[in-house]
Amino acid sequence: MNTRDAIRYLRPFIWRYRSGFFSGLACLVMKDAIAVCGPLVLGRGIDALKAGADARSVAGFALLLLAVSAAKGIFQFGMRIILIGVSRDIEFDLRNDLFRHVISLSPDYFARQRTGDIMARATNDLNQVRMLLGPGVMYCLETGLTFLLAVAIMLRLDWRLTLLAILPAPFVSFAMIWFGQRIHERFERIQAKFSDISSRVQENLAGVRIVRAFAQERAEIRKFELLNHDYIAQNLRLVRLQGMLQPLLELLIGLTFLAVLWAGGSQVMKGRLSLGGFVTFNTYMGMLVWPMIALGWVVNLIQRGTASLSRIEEILRERPSLAVPALPLSPAAMAGEIRFEDVTVAYPSGLALDQVSFHIPAGRTVAIVGHTGSGKSTLVGLIPRLLDPSGGRVLIDGIDARQYDPAVLRRNVAFVPQETFLFSSTLAGNIAFGVENADAESIAGAAEMAGLAADIAGFPAGLETVVGERGITLSGGQKQRTAIARAVLRDAPILILDDALSSVDTLTEDRILTGLSGVFEGRTVILISHRVSTVRHADQILVLEKGRIVESGSHDELATAGGYYADLVTRQTLEEELETTR
Repeated sequence: MNTRDAIRYLRPFIWRYRSGFFSGLACLVMKDAIAVCGPLVLGRGIDALKAGADARSVAGFALLLLAVSAAKGIFQFGMRIILIGVSRDIEFDLRNDLFRHVISLSPDYFARQRTGDIMARATNDLNQVRMLLGPGVMYCLETGLTFLLAVAIMLRLDWRLTLLAILPAPFVSFAMIWFGQRIHERFERIQAKFSDISSRVQENLAGVRIVRAFAQERAEIRKFELLNHDYIAQNLRLVRLQGMLQPLLELLIGLTFLAVLWAGGSQVMKGRLSLGGFVTFNTYMGMLVWPMIALGWVVNLIQRGTASLSRIEEILRERPSLAVPALPLSPAAMAGEIRFEDVTVAYPSGLALDQVSFHIPAGRTVAIVGHTGSGKSTLVGLIPRLLDPSGGRVLIDGIDARQYDPAVLRRNVAFVPQETFLFSSTLAGNIAFGVENADAESIAGAAEMAGLAADIAGFPAGLETVVGERGITLSGGQKQRTAIARAVLRDAPILILDDALSSVDTLTEDRILTGLSGVFEGRTVILISHRVSTVRHADQILVLEKGRIVESGSHDELATAGGYYADLVTRQTLEEELETTR
């Protein structure tokens, strides 16, 4: 993305805060207009002093110079507070837009994008865009206007000296273009390395138990050191480039001052230029030093900002693969009837579901069993529309799921996924996630039904116990029961438990299922499990094999059918008998 594209992209944000932006620009113009009056007052004061002016006249010039400085300071403060404030407001909007967009993307996006990379773009890159919009824009306009006003007055004082003073301008412009392109390229590589570091840190913190269990601390530290070394190396390459730019500008400016001092001094000695005029000219020359030096810094900010904006725009260009219908249906309530009609789901690795068809009347409990990788989680993921089928239809209450507003559909589904995720919050906060204004009594009731009450009683702060990152302070069974309590509290017409009792023992499982028996009443419940004890009381059991339904019936029917389910019953019965014997 070049500077012109960046301006075009940011134009709507700037227009949104146009009143503040133009107020800041007005302060900028007033500040520069007043600032260029200072050297004129100084020059006239020196000429008056040389001509023998009295103390009163000199004091008048001094007070006028003080007034000019005070007015300049007031408008400079207004310029900075307003324009930097606008850049913060735009940063706020950009961050909100980015987060809103990221959470609207489909799960397949996060399967191919690293979390650390997204985090780097949402933090470091956004900060660079803010610097572009705030100091970048402000100093670009300020130095440009200062340069124009100062040169205009200098031309009136002595056009020959002015031409000599602006002689380095073409060389500065060429240096800015050459250095700017290379700064942009190197900064893009630095941001990519920063994303790699962020991803590595995020993965190690999330998987700290695995790292320690396999004694890989040193190996991970070495990998991080290599990434960090590459990141520092890329930064040093950029610093060396920036280090060349600043001395080059200062050399050109110093040579220009030397030339003006020689030529201007000759003019004063010959009487063609007054001493006050020469001081005024040199003061304006000093005013041009900051624009020339700031030019390098501003170019650096612009190149960094445009590179970062390009990385942010890559995310914003992504579109959810699960499209929202043009006229989505938003029913006030759902009964919970589910029908699959020749549903096929294809992944790059092959078919996950192959022409699956079945019907679940509202209020029925259906269990799904099958080998690992048979397509069970894919099947239940279609119901809240976490993915769309490649072929066929999923009907909820007789309507294709793709016609519903996804948010409304998901509010009517309580889902306990196979991989439990807890937030770094309290137990109460995790249970009440997704339910607004949940009271303590209902949260405690949901925890009781999920078999979590005894554990909570042993926690030092009860429901207000902070569970840590991803619930790291809880056991696997406690995490699953917390997730079940969360689904119970949601009170949705469709309840999906995707192997949600795999981390608890059979006695705890029996207690949880007994507690949930009242919850199952009147709801459409889908149970996925490898345990017969979990699914045996379901109204219907479906057996999946390689993405196809190969068996369907009640527990008693399938237990005598001689298929996969019958083998599962026999094997688990023997395991229970052996455990009892021990």
